[in-house]
Amino acid sequence: MTTTPVPSIELNNGVLIPQVGYGVFQVPEDGTQRAVEQALEAGYRHIDTAAAYYNEAGVGAALRASGLPREDVFVTTKLRNGDQGADSTLRAFEASRTALGLDVVDLYLVHWPYPSADRYIETWRSFEKLYAEGAVRAIGVSNFLPPFLERLLAETDVVPAVNQIEIHPSFQQVDTQTASRAAGVAVQAYSPLGQGKDLHAPAVTEVAERLGVTPGQVVLRWHLQQGTIIIPKSVTPERIASNIDLFSFELTEQDMAAISALDSDERIGADPATADFTQVRA
Repeated sequence: MTTTPVPSIELNNGVLIPQVGYGVFQVPEDGTQRAVEQALEAGYRHIDTAAAYYNEAGVGAALRASGLPREDVFVTTKLRNGDQGADSTLRAFEASRTALGLDVVDLYLVHWPYPSADRYIETWRSFEKLYAEGAVRAIGVSNFLPPFLERLLAETDVVPAVNQIEIHPSFQQVDTQTASRAAGVAVQAYSPLGQGKDLHAPAVTEVAERLGVTPGQVVLRWHLQQGTIIIPKSVTPERIASNIDLFSFELTEQDMAAISALDSDERIGADPATADFTQVRA
Protein backbone atom coordinates (compact mmCIF):
# COMPACT_ATOMS: atom_id res chain seq x y z
CA MET A 1 0.00 0.00 0.00
CA THR A 2 1.41 3.36 -0.99
CA THR A 3 1.81 5.65 2.01
CA THR A 4 2.13 8.86 -0.03
CA PRO A 5 -1.08 10.29 -1.46
CA VAL A 6 -1.14 10.38 -5.25
CA PRO A 7 -1.41 13.98 -6.45
CA SER A 8 -4.31 15.01 -8.64
CA ILE A 9 -4.42 17.04 -11.83
CA GLU A 10 -7.19 19.62 -12.16
CA LEU A 11 -8.94 19.24 -15.50
CA ASN A 12 -10.23 22.23 -17.48
CA ASN A 13 -13.69 21.91 -15.89
CA GLY A 14 -12.38 21.77 -12.31
CA VAL A 15 -12.69 17.99 -11.89
CA LEU A 16 -9.70 16.38 -10.16
CA ILE A 17 -8.14 13.23 -11.64
CA PRO A 18 -5.49 11.21 -9.77
CA GLN A 19 -2.25 11.52 -11.74
CA VAL A 20 -1.52 7.79 -11.46
CA GLY A 21 -4.17 5.33 -12.54
CA TYR A 22 -4.39 1.61 -13.16
CA GLY A 23 -5.02 0.53 -16.74
CA VAL A 24 -6.72 -2.75 -17.64
CA PHE A 25 -5.90 -2.95 -21.37
CA GLN A 26 -5.36 -6.63 -22.28
CA VAL A 27 -6.28 -7.82 -18.78
CA PRO A 28 -8.42 -10.95 -19.36
CA GLU A 29 -12.09 -10.70 -18.46
CA ASP A 30 -11.82 -13.48 -15.88
CA GLY A 31 -8.83 -11.83 -14.20
CA THR A 32 -9.96 -8.22 -14.19
CA GLN A 33 -11.79 -8.17 -10.87
CA ARG A 34 -8.82 -9.66 -9.02
CA ALA A 35 -6.31 -7.33 -10.72
CA VAL A 36 -8.36 -4.22 -9.98
CA GLU A 37 -8.92 -5.30 -6.38
CA GLN A 38 -5.13 -5.64 -6.01
CA ALA A 39 -4.65 -2.19 -7.51
CA LEU A 40 -7.18 -0.65 -5.12
CA GLU A 41 -5.48 -2.38 -2.21
CA ALA A 42 -2.14 -0.94 -3.37
CA GLY A 43 -3.59 2.57 -3.21
CA TYR A 44 -4.79 3.30 -6.74
CA ARG A 45 -7.91 5.45 -6.86
CA HIS A 46 -8.14 5.82 -10.64
CA ILE A 47 -9.12 2.91 -12.90
CA ASP A 48 -9.00 3.12 -16.71
CA THR A 49 -11.00 0.70 -18.87
CA ALA A 50 -12.81 0.74 -22.23
CA ALA A 51 -15.71 -0.96 -23.94
CA ALA A 52 -13.19 -2.42 -26.39
CA TYR A 53 -11.35 -4.18 -23.55
CA TYR A 54 -14.45 -6.24 -22.76
CA ASN A 55 -13.70 -6.13 -19.04
CA GLU A 56 -15.85 -3.26 -17.75
CA ALA A 57 -17.96 -5.72 -15.72
CA GLY A 58 -14.86 -6.95 -13.91
CA VAL A 59 -13.91 -3.38 -13.04
CA GLY A 60 -17.40 -2.77 -11.67
CA ALA A 61 -17.30 -5.97 -9.63
CA ALA A 62 -13.97 -4.94 -8.09
CA LEU A 63 -15.30 -1.50 -7.18
CA ARG A 64 -18.26 -3.05 -5.38
CA ALA A 65 -16.13 -5.67 -3.65
CA SER A 66 -13.65 -3.06 -2.43
CA GLY A 67 -16.20 -1.34 -0.21
CA LEU A 68 -14.66 2.02 -1.08
CA PRO A 69 -17.02 5.00 -1.32
CA ARG A 70 -17.93 5.66 -4.95
CA GLU A 71 -16.55 9.19 -4.81
CA ASP A 72 -13.13 7.89 -3.78
CA VAL A 73 -12.43 6.11 -7.09
CA PHE A 74 -12.11 7.86 -10.45
CA VAL A 75 -13.33 5.64 -13.31
CA THR A 76 -12.63 6.16 -17.02
CA THR A 77 -14.11 4.20 -19.91
CA LYS A 78 -14.10 4.70 -23.67
CA LEU A 79 -16.36 4.44 -26.71
CA ARG A 80 -15.55 1.81 -29.34
CA ASN A 81 -14.99 2.94 -32.91
CA GLY A 82 -17.87 0.85 -34.20
CA ASP A 83 -20.24 2.61 -31.80
CA GLN A 84 -19.47 6.12 -33.02
CA GLY A 85 -22.45 8.14 -34.26
CA ALA A 86 -25.09 10.33 -32.66
CA ASP A 87 -27.55 7.73 -31.35
CA SER A 88 -25.22 4.74 -31.18
CA THR A 89 -22.91 6.68 -28.85
CA LEU A 90 -25.73 7.15 -26.35
CA ARG A 91 -26.67 3.45 -26.52
CA ALA A 92 -23.04 2.42 -26.08
CA PHE A 93 -22.64 4.67 -23.07
CA GLU A 94 -25.66 3.07 -21.40
CA ALA A 95 -24.15 -0.37 -22.04
CA SER A 96 -20.87 0.71 -20.46
CA ARG A 97 -22.58 2.34 -17.51
CA THR A 98 -24.59 -0.83 -16.93
CA ALA A 99 -21.53 -3.08 -17.19
CA LEU A 100 -19.65 -0.92 -14.70
CA GLY A 101 -22.65 -0.72 -12.38
CA LEU A 102 -22.27 3.05 -12.10
CA ASP A 103 -24.76 5.89 -12.28
CA VAL A 104 -22.08 8.41 -13.25
CA VAL A 105 -18.81 7.80 -15.12
CA ASP A 106 -15.98 10.14 -14.16
CA LEU A 107 -14.37 10.38 -17.60
CA TYR A 108 -15.68 9.18 -20.97
CA LEU A 109 -13.33 9.17 -23.95
CA VAL A 110 -13.72 8.83 -27.71
CA HIS A 111 -11.26 5.95 -28.06
CA TRP A 112 -9.96 6.78 -31.57
CA PRO A 113 -10.78 9.45 -34.15
CA TYR A 114 -11.50 6.63 -36.66
CA PRO A 115 -11.24 9.03 -39.62
CA SER A 116 -12.50 6.56 -42.24
CA ALA A 117 -15.96 6.73 -40.62
CA ASP A 118 -15.76 10.51 -40.09
CA ARG A 119 -18.23 10.41 -37.20
CA TYR A 120 -16.19 11.88 -34.38
CA ILE A 121 -17.86 15.30 -34.58
CA GLU A 122 -21.42 13.95 -34.26
CA THR A 123 -20.11 11.51 -31.65
CA TRP A 124 -18.68 14.40 -29.64
CA ARG A 125 -22.01 16.20 -29.71
CA SER A 126 -23.54 13.14 -28.03
CA PHE A 127 -20.69 13.28 -25.51
CA GLU A 128 -21.61 16.91 -24.85
CA LYS A 129 -25.21 15.80 -24.23
CA LEU A 130 -24.09 13.17 -21.69
CA TYR A 131 -21.92 15.79 -19.99
CA ALA A 132 -24.74 18.34 -19.85
CA GLU A 133 -27.04 15.73 -18.32
CA GLY A 134 -24.50 14.86 -15.60
CA ALA A 135 -24.08 11.25 -16.73
CA VAL A 136 -20.34 11.92 -16.98
CA ARG A 137 -18.20 14.31 -14.96
CA ALA A 138 -15.75 14.98 -17.80
CA ILE A 139 -15.42 14.09 -21.47
CA GLY A 140 -12.28 13.66 -23.51
CA VAL A 141 -10.58 11.99 -26.42
CA SER A 142 -7.88 9.41 -27.04
CA ASN A 143 -5.41 9.12 -29.90
CA PHE A 144 -6.36 12.54 -31.30
CA LEU A 145 -3.53 13.99 -33.37
CA PRO A 146 -3.43 17.81 -33.77
CA PRO A 147 -5.56 17.96 -36.96
CA PHE A 148 -8.35 15.93 -35.34
CA LEU A 149 -8.16 17.99 -32.16
CA GLU A 150 -8.18 21.27 -34.10
CA ARG A 151 -11.29 20.27 -36.03
CA LEU A 152 -13.05 19.16 -32.87
CA LEU A 153 -12.28 22.47 -31.16
CA ALA A 154 -13.49 24.42 -34.19
CA GLU A 155 -16.79 22.58 -34.71
CA THR A 156 -18.03 21.77 -31.19
CA ASP A 157 -18.61 23.55 -27.90
CA VAL A 158 -16.94 21.62 -25.06
CA VAL A 159 -13.14 21.48 -25.00
CA PRO A 160 -12.00 17.92 -24.23
CA ALA A 161 -10.73 17.53 -20.69
CA VAL A 162 -8.13 14.89 -21.62
CA ASN A 163 -6.28 13.52 -24.63
CA GLN A 164 -5.04 10.01 -23.85
CA ILE A 165 -2.20 9.09 -26.21
CA GLU A 166 0.70 6.69 -26.50
CA ILE A 167 3.70 8.26 -24.77
CA HIS A 168 6.92 6.71 -23.52
CA PRO A 169 10.58 7.77 -23.73
CA SER A 170 11.11 6.38 -27.25
CA PHE A 171 7.80 7.80 -28.55
CA GLN A 172 6.87 11.14 -27.03
CA GLN A 173 4.47 12.76 -29.54
CA VAL A 174 5.74 16.20 -28.59
CA ASP A 175 3.60 17.98 -31.21
CA THR A 176 0.41 16.30 -29.98
CA GLN A 177 1.29 16.98 -26.36
CA THR A 178 2.01 20.63 -27.14
CA ALA A 179 -1.22 21.11 -29.12
CA SER A 180 -3.26 19.45 -26.39
CA ARG A 181 -1.81 21.47 -23.52
CA ALA A 182 -2.09 24.71 -25.52
CA ALA A 183 -5.83 24.07 -25.85
CA GLY A 184 -6.19 23.39 -22.11
CA VAL A 185 -6.47 19.63 -22.63
CA ALA A 186 -4.68 17.46 -20.06
CA VAL A 187 -2.28 14.87 -21.48
CA GLN A 188 -2.60 11.27 -20.36
CA ALA A 189 -0.07 8.60 -21.34
CA TYR A 190 -1.00 5.04 -22.20
CA SER A 191 1.76 2.44 -22.59
CA PRO A 192 3.83 4.78 -20.38
CA LEU A 193 6.59 2.17 -20.09
CA GLY A 194 6.66 1.44 -23.81
CA GLN A 195 5.45 -2.06 -22.94
CA GLY A 196 8.88 -2.55 -21.40
CA LYS A 197 10.91 -1.55 -24.45
CA ASP A 198 12.44 1.56 -22.85
CA LEU A 199 13.47 0.03 -19.54
CA HIS A 200 16.92 -1.16 -20.66
CA ALA A 201 18.24 2.17 -21.93
CA PRO A 202 21.35 3.28 -19.99
CA ALA A 203 19.73 6.70 -19.45
CA VAL A 204 17.07 4.86 -17.43
CA THR A 205 19.04 2.05 -15.79
CA GLU A 206 21.83 4.32 -14.55
CA VAL A 207 19.35 6.62 -12.81
CA ALA A 208 17.52 3.63 -11.33
CA GLU A 209 20.74 2.24 -9.91
CA ARG A 210 21.77 5.58 -8.45
CA LEU A 211 18.38 6.14 -6.79
CA GLY A 212 17.81 2.56 -5.70
CA VAL A 213 14.52 2.23 -7.59
CA THR A 214 13.40 0.17 -10.60
CA PRO A 215 13.79 1.33 -14.22
CA GLY A 216 10.00 1.30 -14.47
CA GLN A 217 9.72 3.68 -11.54
CA VAL A 218 12.23 6.01 -13.17
CA VAL A 219 10.25 6.18 -16.42
CA LEU A 220 6.95 6.71 -14.59
CA ARG A 221 8.51 9.46 -12.50
CA TRP A 222 9.76 11.09 -15.74
CA HIS A 223 6.14 11.27 -16.90
CA LEU A 224 4.89 12.69 -13.60
CA GLN A 225 7.46 15.47 -13.49
CA GLN A 226 6.15 16.66 -16.87
CA GLY A 227 2.61 16.93 -15.49
CA THR A 228 1.38 13.93 -17.46
CA ILE A 229 -1.32 11.57 -16.17
CA ILE A 230 -0.27 7.91 -16.41
CA ILE A 231 -2.08 4.57 -16.42
CA PRO A 232 0.54 1.80 -16.10
CA LYS A 233 -0.78 -1.74 -16.43
CA SER A 234 0.47 -4.92 -14.77
CA VAL A 235 -1.14 -8.04 -13.34
CA THR A 236 1.84 -8.80 -11.07
CA PRO A 237 1.09 -7.66 -7.50
CA GLU A 238 4.66 -6.51 -6.85
CA ARG A 239 4.73 -4.44 -10.03
CA ILE A 240 1.24 -3.05 -9.41
CA ALA A 241 2.59 -1.77 -6.08
CA SER A 242 5.88 -0.42 -7.42
CA ASN A 243 4.14 1.43 -10.26
CA ILE A 244 2.41 3.72 -7.77
CA ASP A 245 5.38 4.02 -5.37
CA LEU A 246 6.78 7.06 -7.15
CA PHE A 247 6.84 9.83 -4.58
CA SER A 248 9.88 9.15 -2.39
CA PHE A 249 12.41 10.20 -5.05
CA GLU A 250 12.86 12.84 -7.72
CA LEU A 251 14.71 13.06 -11.03
CA THR A 252 17.16 15.88 -11.67
CA GLU A 253 16.93 18.14 -14.70
CA GLN A 254 19.84 16.19 -16.17
CA ASP A 255 18.02 12.89 -15.61
CA MET A 256 14.90 14.27 -17.27
CA ALA A 257 16.86 15.55 -20.26
CA ALA A 258 18.73 12.26 -20.73
CA ILE A 259 15.48 10.28 -20.78
CA SER A 260 13.77 12.79 -23.06
CA ALA A 261 16.68 12.39 -25.49
CA LEU A 262 15.57 8.78 -26.10
CA ASP A 263 12.73 9.93 -28.39
CA SER A 264 13.02 8.01 -31.66
CA ASP A 265 9.49 8.30 -33.05
CA GLU A 266 8.91 4.54 -32.67
CA ARG A 267 5.20 3.99 -32.21
CA ILE A 268 4.00 0.69 -30.68
CA GLY A 269 0.28 1.02 -31.33
CA ALA A 270 -1.70 1.90 -34.43
CA ASP A 271 -1.34 5.25 -36.17
CA PRO A 272 -4.49 7.31 -35.42
CA ALA A 273 -4.29 8.90 -38.87
CA THR A 274 -4.92 5.53 -40.54
CA ALA A 275 -6.32 3.28 -37.79
CA ASP A 276 -9.39 1.62 -39.29
CA PHE A 277 -10.95 -0.97 -37.00
CA THR A 278 -14.32 -1.15 -35.25
CA GLN A 279 -13.10 -2.70 -31.96
CA VAL A 280 -16.33 -4.75 -32.07
CA ARG A 281 -15.98 -8.51 -31.65
CA ALA A 282 -17.18 -10.59 -34.55
